[in-house]
Amino acid sequence: MRKCRIAVALVAFAFASLTPREVAAQTSAVRVLVSNGMKVAMEKLQPRCERMIGHPLVLQFNSTAGLKKQIEAGDGFDVAMITSEAVDDLIKQGKLAGGSRAAMGRVQLGIGIRTGAAKPDIHTPEALKRTLRAAKSITYRVDGASRHDIEKMFARLGIAKELQPAIVLVEGSGTATDSVASGKAELVITLSSEIMPVHGIQLLGPLPPEFQYAIPFEAAVSAKATNAEAAKALIAILSGPAMAPVFKASGLNRHQ
Repeated sequence: MRKCRIAVALVAFAFASLTPREVAAQTSAVRVLVSNGMKVAMEKLQPRCERMIGHPLVLQFNSTAGLKKQIEAGDGFDVAMITSEAVDDLIKQGKLAGGSRAAMGRVQLGIGIRTGAAKPDIHTPEALKRTLRAAKSITYRVDGASRHDIEKMFARLGIAKELQPAIVLVEGSGTATDSVASGKAELVITLSSEIMPVHGIQLLGPLPPEFQYAIPFEAAVSAKATNAEAAKALIAILSGPAMAPVFKASGLNRHQ
């Protein structure tokens, strides 16, 4: 709380001491690369954050894998909000500033079904196994951060080979959830935060505790940020306790 207040106060003081010309230079947009798992939260928080840091935000959404490729290819940006694993790797590559990283929250994997469809049981491993085996089609992202965990779950249940004919791999979370909303696929397995806001589908529930995986997300400043101070202030604000309720309502929990 204190760190967040100090960061915001410093930004406000800095802007108050600038000339009009300097303010115009300082208010350039902050480019933020956001994983789809944090999309809903950042769309809600964008206006509030812009007022607090005095800069407009340009948000670009994609899977963590897609954003990581952009960063590795040299695309310019100021802040990345992606999985902790990707942050680790990009810091090692010198693409992100290690001292700037901060936890944003953790998102559980969940299963989504079409709104109004019958709700099968997934609360226990055996119930989940029956539901997956009975599904005519199961979709998830080929490029998603959760793909490894999903397929590991299938293997642990002993039905990986049996499910292969029903698996529909797609690119992008929107494609996966939209296919369930339109009736093209029966189940979608992805981050709960990617299911909750989509019209036409509903969150059946989280996976049983034995198979529950929580994907951690962090934010970090680009090693070549053009708006480094504003980027740091943005991360300080987002990682503070005042934003936690918005993150939680969007499927991201600070403590799991």
